Amino acid sequence: MIKHVLTFLLFLGTLGFSAANTSSPEIILTSSEADQEDYIKRFKKIAMSEMERSGVPASIKLAQGILESDAGRSKLARSANNHFGIKCGSQWNGEEYYKEDDDYNDQGKLIKSCFRQYRNADASFVAHSEFLRDPAKSFRYGFLFRLDPTDYRAWAEGLRTSGYATNPNYPQLLISLIERYNLNQYDQSSIVIDDPEIVLTPVEELQRGILRTNDVSYFINDAPISVQEVARQVDVSVSRLLEYNENLRQENQEVPSGDRVYLQKKRRAYRGREAYHVTEEGEDLFDIAQRYGLRLDILARRNRLQETSDPATGEKVKLRGSKLREAPRLEGVIDETLPPTPTIPTDNNGQIIVDDPTDTPTTNPQPPYNPTPTTPTYPPYNPSPTPPTTTPQPVPPAVVPPEVANPNGPSNGTAEQYHAVSAGETLYAISRRYGLTVDALKQLNGLTGNNISIGQRLRVR
Repeated sequence: MIKHVLTFLLFLGTLGFSAANTSSPEIILTSSEADQEDYIKRFKKIAMSEMERSGVPASIKLAQGILESDAGRSKLARSANNHFGIKCGSQWNGEEYYKEDDDYNDQGKLIKSCFRQYRNADASFVAHSEFLRDPAKSFRYGFLFRLDPTDYRAWAEGLRTSGYATNPNYPQLLISLIERYNLNQYDQSSIVIDDPEIVLTPVEELQRGILRTNDVSYFINDAPISVQEVARQVDVSVSRLLEYNENLRQENQEVPSGDRVYLQKKRRAYRGREAYHVTEEGEDLFDIAQRYGLRLDILARRNRLQETSDPATGEKVKLRGSKLREAPRLEGVIDETLPPTPTIPTDNNGQIIVDDPTDTPTTNPQPPYNPTPTTPTYPPYNPSPTPPTTTPQPVPPAVVPPEVANPNGPSNGTAEQYHAVSAGETLYAISRRYGLTVDALKQLNGLTGNNISIGQRLRVR
């Protein structure tokens, strides 16, 4: 028992990682210089990419990878694609790999520790960035991201200060590798300079990577990306991504820039402060579900709506709790509680009638009675009342709506097919009906926004 305790204390005093989250193996490198150079060639691209995305210096990431995985030769790296010794933790839902490390049971006996297992090594490099950027750990690692990203010495010291590494020699081990292989050259080519005076896009749209809302993780990218590529980057299977996201159907489907891809099941109810969401212009129910990390089917049932519904601008959508007594009004549906809009009288040709048609029509006066037995000089009989003698104001030509093509088949014998927008429909609902993406539907019709109107003809084929 005493022997085990002393061994455990020795590990804590000399080894690299915080035992709660990462492994802490004794740092003994068996890899050759050629192995380490090959490792740098293999992973410098993902390290530079992650520096641009997350702010973790490429030099630090490469040096840590060499140090923690023995240049990819360690059993954990070869068996589980885990290059940074990250343990499972309570939030990990992926595959697991067990091996003895530094965990002991109540009797002081060494037991196997749970490590995260990744589908590929690149996913391990991404997970390392997210481990440091985790908001729940910002009190520990947040200061690192306020350091100069090209100051690898400050980052190396900061990793030890933060408790990521307890080995007092850890900073010097990293610095030695960086300077031996000139790894800081990859920091220079990865720098992205932000000038706040010329940044016109809102900050939220510039975010990318793995973020969280409603205690659910999601991935967002600043450029179009396929579902298959998202799965590769975040180490979540394509089948799970398709299960968690109602708008995704196939692995080669393109996700537009800025769209969220949820990496876990969305919640049944919103856990934040808001109990209701006031619908903004252009939003549909799917947009609201994505915004708050809610399952679309549950949100629809709670508000007595269809999943494809488009709540009217200004209507309240309930985010948690029991069902609404009355469903929100849909876009394009007239509120019967409001006073009716007066109608403009028109004739059979669609021309506006200037005078009120309920007034008694005025006819031309008849000539005076002539008692002489001559042929009467009355004007020809006109059974219809003549319009008043006042000069009517010019009226605009009538707008005749275009003929709506048959939405269930091709128009005029061609392969084109159209859909007539009805009340409450959205681009998302129409795209789902015809097996299209929203972007494809907008491209077919030359649309730049999400607003559509009742009766509008949309090409769907």
